[in-house]
Amino acid sequence: MSEHFVIVGAGQAGAALAAKLRALGFAGAITLIGDEAAPPYQRPPLSKKYLLGDLEEARLYLRPLEYYEEQDITLLTGDAVKDIDRAGQQVRLASGQVLDYDRLALTTGSRPRLLPASIGGDLAGVYPVRSLPDVDAMASEFASGARVLIIGGGYIGLEAAAVAAARGLQVTLVELGERILQRVAAAETSDFFRALHRSHGVDIREGTGLSRLVGEAGRVTQAVLSDETTLDIDFALVGVGILPNDDLAVAAGLTVENGIVVDAVTRSSDPLIHAAGDCAVLPYEGQNIRLESVQNAIDQAEAAAAAMMGHDVSYAPVPWFWSDQYDVKLQIAGLNQGHDRVVTRPGDGGAQSVWYYKGTRLLAVDAMNEPRAYMVGKRLIEAGKSPAPDVVSDPSVDLKTLLSR
Repeated sequence: MSEHFVIVGAGQAGAALAAKLRALGFAGAITLIGDEAAPPYQRPPLSKKYLLGDLEEARLYLRPLEYYEEQDITLLTGDAVKDIDRAGQQVRLASGQVLDYDRLALTTGSRPRLLPASIGGDLAGVYPVRSLPDVDAMASEFASGARVLIIGGGYIGLEAAAVAAARGLQVTLVELGERILQRVAAAETSDFFRALHRSHGVDIREGTGLSRLVGEAGRVTQAVLSDETTLDIDFALVGVGILPNDDLAVAAGLTVENGIVVDAVTRSSDPLIHAAGDCAVLPYEGQNIRLESVQNAIDQAEAAAAAMMGHDVSYAPVPWFWSDQYDVKLQIAGLNQGHDRVVTRPGDGGAQSVWYYKGTRLLAVDAMNEPRAYMVGKRLIEAGKSPAPDVVSDPSVDLKTLLSR
């Protein structure tokens, strides 16, 4: 009797896992389950090209629908898994369907943090930025001259601000922390993007939170900030972080710590259940972390596919990320956690790279319109090489020579 592998979550990780199973020669049944109506699609362009209207929905799809038929992958969309019966090796869907599994993969992704209803989070005109329905719902709001408040100065908020400014909206962005990108980047990177956004007319207010949203007839009309400033607004976008979708795992009794805890080969505390992508907590350099990136979703999912087939290969990520804002492409290699020194390197035409060190070890690079710095930095980190900070910051040094030292 052939095996049945069930994948819960039809995002980037789930789609990559299903495809990799077939590529590795798995001949059993594969069922890929997603709670959204659309087939697996790319999320990064949602807050960029798709929101700008430069990309139609079909081009978001990771693969055409015919692919799943050709590969004999059963794709169930618009249905959610309600619970997991680990003892019986079954999943029960919202539709009432019950599926037996030989191995189960949880690629359930993440969800945006929402504003509580007590401060106006349930008013019409208040939008998260995470899914295709989210962006479709807000598209009509992006009319030239409209007043938008963006809550949160992370990458999601800044990307949305860039799109809104490009569309001619009046944009105010508030960040409760001392500076934008405080959780993920050095002050030098924050300074670069603050200046970039202000040059495009975005009103950035740091050290300022949202006190409450005020509405009329159930729709947001004003925002009261933590400094008691009142803003008249037409709508608001919420970008205050994401949470892992680990509720199923919690209910099933798996080990969960702000995400589903997995080992180096993506196994959860139940050896028949694997996890990958934004929902998974993986070991990395002596600590458990979640990596919220497309690259990790794909690579970890492919490692999970191999493990589900009995080929245990430890997944050792080399993280990389990107963000597009106006005409600036930010590329990030590595993780800057624990850095104690930062050096900057100027590039041509206002480009810049920021290099993170812990002691003498190179941890990460932020490259703003500096693809060469990104490429060299990524290769150095992968090779375990750490050029001296004063060499990196010297613009007269050809970066490529660092690879041969």
